[in-house]
Amino acid sequence: MERFRVMGGARLAGEVRIDGAKNSVLKLMAAALLAEGRTTLTNVPEILDIDYMAALLRRLGCEVELTPGTVVIDVPAELDHEAPYELVRRLRASICVLGPLVARLGQAKVALPGGDAIGSRGLDMHTAGLAKLGATSESEHGYIIASAPNGLKGATVWLDFPSVGATENILMAAVLADGTTVIDNAAREPEIVDLADMLIQMGAKVAGAGTSTIEIEGVPAGSLSPTSHRTVPDRIVAGTWAVAAAMTRGDVTIRNANPHHLELPLDKLVTAGADVEWLAGGFRVSMDRRPEAVDIMTLPYPGFPTDLQPAYIALNTVAEGSAMVTENIFEARFMFVNEMVRLGAEIRTDGHHAVIRGRPHLSGAPVKSHDIRAGAGLVLAGLVAEGETIVTDVHHIDRGYAGFVEQLNELGAEVIREPDPDLFTE
Repeated sequence: MERFRVMGGARLAGEVRIDGAKNSVLKLMAAALLAEGRTTLTNVPEILDIDYMAALLRRLGCEVELTPGTVVIDVPAELDHEAPYELVRRLRASICVLGPLVARLGQAKVALPGGDAIGSRGLDMHTAGLAKLGATSESEHGYIIASAPNGLKGATVWLDFPSVGATENILMAAVLADGTTVIDNAAREPEIVDLADMLIQMGAKVAGAGTSTIEIEGVPAGSLSPTSHRTVPDRIVAGTWAVAAAMTRGDVTIRNANPHHLELPLDKLVTAGADVEWLAGGFRVSMDRRPEAVDIMTLPYPGFPTDLQPAYIALNTVAEGSAMVTENIFEARFMFVNEMVRLGAEIRTDGHHAVIRGRPHLSGAPVKSHDIRAGAGLVLAGLVAEGETIVTDVHHIDRGYAGFVEQLNELGAEVIREPDPDLFTE
C-alpha cells in the first residue's frame, strides 16, 4: 500500500493535459466484444481500472495489448461467456460486458461487480432493459445469469432513472437485436455519445445519443467490424484540475479538454470568483483571492456531476460564507466528510444534504481515501491546508487519475508518493 504526503501552501500554475475519459474507455473496451478482430482505442489513460478491464477481456478470450495511451483488443470468433468474481470485484464498469455478451453469444454469466462504495447502484434497470429485448435474467450465487437463446428483439425501453450504465448496456445489446429499439429517458452524458460514435464506426445504426431518446436499428450478427477510435477527454479529471487551480489561487491551463462538457461546474467556479477562459481545445482557470461559497446540487447530465461533488465540497471548506451541497445520485457519497472534518472543515450532513461553513484555513492531518473522487478531494484540501496532510488508500485515486502526483508537482505542488508503513507488522 502507498500514501501521499501533501505539503500545504502550494499555488498551482502551468499547464496540464487531460487523458481520455475513464468512464468512457471502459465501456468502449466492452463494446469491442461485439465485433471479431482488432479494435484500437487511443487517448487512453494509464490507470488501474484499464488494467482491470483488460484482465477481464483476456479472461473472456481476447488478446489485449496495453501501451502508453493505447489499447488494442483482438476479439476472437469464440468468446467465453463468464466474467468471474475475482476479475469483476474491483471494477463496477465490468457489468457492461453483460449486454455485448448476451447480444453476441446469447448468454452471459457476470459476477455482481465491485468498485467504489458510494451507495446503492442496483442493476435492476440493466436486467429489466435486457428483458424487454427478450433476455431472461436471474441472480444466483453472486452472479447475473442472462440468456437469449433465440436472439434479442427490438423493443421500447423506458428507464425509471437516466442510468448511465443501464443506457450503455441496453444500447450495446440493442445494436445486434432484430428490429428497432428505443431507449426513453436515456442518460445524456458525453460518454454515451462517445460510445454511440464508436458503435456507429463499427457499423451499428444509432441515432439520438446525447438526448433523452436513443433509437437503435439492429443489424445482423457478424455485420459489425472492428474499428479505431479516440476516446473523449475526461471531463471529471478536467473539472478536478479546474477546482485545484481555484482553491490554490493559481493559474492553470487545461489542455485536451472540452469546456462544453463542464458548463455548469465552470459556471460555479465563476460564481466563486474565478476567471475562466475558454480556449481552443481546453480552458484556463485563474483565481487571486479566497473563493466565495457556492451551492451545489448533483443531477444527471447536463446537471452538476456527482463525481465532482467532493472537489466542490473541498472548495467550499475554505470559501467565504456557507454553502449547501445536495447529493441526488449516490446517497453514500458523503462518507468522506468525516475525513474533511479531520482537516478542520466545518461540515454538517443531514440525509442527502451537506452544509459547509467556509474557514480561512484547514490544518494538515492523516486522512483516508474511500473512493476515487473523495480521494482527489482530500488531496485538494491538503494543498491548501497548513502543514502536512497524509492521504492513505491512494489506490482508489490511481483508479481514476493518471500520473496525479507527477502532474501536481509539475504545477508547483509538493506531493510525495511513498510506502504506507503497516503498523501491525514488526
